[in-house]
Amino acid sequence: MKQGLAAVFRTYPFTIILKKTVENPGNEPLRVKLDPGASVTGIALVSQKTGAVIWGAELAHRGDRIRAKLAARRLVRRHRRCRKTRYRQARFNNRKRPDGWLAPSLKHRVETTLTWVNRLISSCPITDISMELVRFDTQKLLNPEISGVEYQQGVLFGYELREYLLTKWQHQCAYCGAKNIPLEIEHIQPKSKGGSDRVSNLAIACHKCHQKKGSQSAREFLDTKPEILKLLLVQAKAPLKNAAAVNSTRWALFNGLKLTGLPIEIGTGGLTKYNRTVQGLPKTHWLDAACVGKSTPTRLKIKTHQPLLITCFGRGGRQKAAPNKRLPIRHNPLKPIKGWLTGDIAKHKT
Repeated sequence: MKQGLAAVFRTYPFTIILKKTVENPGNEPLRVKLDPGASVTGIALVSQKTGAVIWGAELAHRGDRIRAKLAARRLVRRHRRCRKTRYRQARFNNRKRPDGWLAPSLKHRVETTLTWVNRLISSCPITDISMELVRFDTQKLLNPEISGVEYQQGVLFGYELREYLLTKWQHQCAYCGAKNIPLEIEHIQPKSKGGSDRVSNLAIACHKCHQKKGSQSAREFLDTKPEILKLLLVQAKAPLKNAAAVNSTRWALFNGLKLTGLPIEIGTGGLTKYNRTVQGLPKTHWLDAACVGKSTPTRLKIKTHQPLLITCFGRGGRQKAAPNKRLPIRHNPLKPIKGWLTGDIAKHKT
């Protein structure tokens, strides 16, 4: 750029463009990898030939802020409906949601991720896409024999199962509530007394409780602690919180990525952690994205150590007045449209 051979094409992500045509440039094919999350989505560009991670980003979503704004709007409208004003027919049962509908806070995560993927496709020679479609392979966890004994006894199955149980039991012992210590997988109903390996019969326990419980069932071990026993049995059958919302978001993202026409590779959260552990990489969103899928090479070459941090701010609003903590109504500055605001006086020049 100092020699005048290139110019800035785009600031975010930073892209330069050559000022002369290069014949047969020989671009290396790249794979964009995604690790969708509830708050932050990790993005990484990995070379298909060398396995080098040449670019990374962490996209911070604003789903919580959208949810808070919708809650505030709901309170204002509810208060308005309770006033003694003219009668208006109830409209709570005349709205139909179309198929594939997502809440605004969830739809925002899908749209912002697709926006950045399309930006990268327009600037980089991307030939493939990898994304973490499901956090856990719950079908194989519920039925370990679904793919044969080889999968059940494999290394990956242990990572899938352990990650699922740690998240389900909130990284604490199911019997004493101890945290920040090594935890072990434990059978609620021992196999010696007819228990199975189904995930609903598994819990996470510290080494002390695991050894003390031994071959007892949970009912026998917690005979003097009925409150803890009741919570344990309820939690054992409960699915992960927000699992349906997360799955619907990831499937919507998957369907949106298919519109790009590029081949898509899918992976699970357990496989991502296994790849990251084998690589010896720290736990970050963009490095998790680089480890998504079976296409991850044996050794990743990290060419960058500072990811691009992206924060979503929204497009602003057109609301003229809103409630205030001190005054009932406050007036918002209007959003200009091509430099004009509502109420501006225009003078025609002849």
